[in-house]
Amino acid sequence: MNEENYQSETLAIRAGTVRSQFGEHSEALFLTSSFVFDNAAQAAARFIGEESGNIYARFTNPTVSMFEERLAALEGAEQCVATSSGMSAILACVMGILKAGDHIVASCSLFGSTVNLFNNVIKKFGVETTYVSATEVSEWRAAARSNTRLFFLETPSNPLTEISDIEAISHVAREFSALLVVDNCFCTPILQRPLELGADIVIHSATKYLDGQGRVLGGAVLGSKKHLESIYGFLRTAGPTMSAFNAWVFLKGMETLKLRMDAHSANALDLATWLELQPNVSRVFYPGLASHPQHALAMRQQKTGGGIVAFEVKGGKAAAWRVIDATRMLSITANLGDTRTTICHSASTTHARITPEARAAAGITDGLIRIAVGLEAIVDIKNDLARGLT
Repeated sequence: MNEENYQSETLAIRAGTVRSQFGEHSEALFLTSSFVFDNAAQAAARFIGEESGNIYARFTNPTVSMFEERLAALEGAEQCVATSSGMSAILACVMGILKAGDHIVASCSLFGSTVNLFNNVIKKFGVETTYVSATEVSEWRAAARSNTRLFFLETPSNPLTEISDIEAISHVAREFSALLVVDNCFCTPILQRPLELGADIVIHSATKYLDGQGRVLGGAVLGSKKHLESIYGFLRTAGPTMSAFNAWVFLKGMETLKLRMDAHSANALDLATWLELQPNVSRVFYPGLASHPQHALAMRQQKTGGGIVAFEVKGGKAAAWRVIDATRMLSITANLGDTRTTICHSASTTHARITPEARAAAGITDGLIRIAVGLEAIVDIKNDLARGLT
């Protein structure tokens, strides 16, 4: 299959499919911890990389390889390495590339666990992080140093859906010989392809939209073979890799990714437009709205606004909790990317473990609510939210 000749919805179904001698139509699930060799010479050749093939399921498995090939085709990447979760993908990226004394420039608008990883784990190994505005390119240039090796951002950001100019920031990264890493979890390659905009590495929490039904955990790092060599080396040794079963679930999930992302986006735009009209809502954050500060950039960089909507209610934390607790259908959980609509209070869940100062810098107020808009009827989603908003 020549992947260059097919559209994303076709690649999401057909790319990476390998049939065994049994000729199965669906992807096979290889549940084994290890693989046997024809002889000792073949075993030796595979272990030192002189011959391709499966060795041990911690770092080589046919089902996981199918997932990696399919996602690489969707992102337009030369290589993909699968991980056990989205956070392990970020960990593998920084541990594979950085060393003591290196420096990261990162957006202050990051998922709370990413901030904690940089501040409380990576810092212990002698790597320092400077946080800057996700949207002000000049701040990235001002923060960069001679020892800066990574620029790290997520766009749209979690939870305010701020849009970073990937192309502009990639130019700054190149000025300092740094790699630009983009977390593409919110958009998926269906809506945004960061490598085509100048990014060097793309990160995914496959747990979210790539699965789409809240079933399993997984992550991925994508880019050129040159950039991923050391990352794969870390994964092979340390072991935070994806299981075969989870890879198989993701393969099935990706088959409907285009349909789901289009539907999530349509519902989200409808909901965001409705929320702007509610008297108890002071502000709505959604890239597909003309009122979004980076709307024009989002419409150039993304195909749609995506499925995440955030909004502030009047009355702070107490009012936000009343809205959340009044819902009867929406799932109160911090996960996202599910067919089911989820709702959470970011300040006390996803970003609860970062400092109040860091939350303030990221614009996360006590009245902020994040909704990952699902695939239910939009009228039912609105009616459920209206219970608390009125």
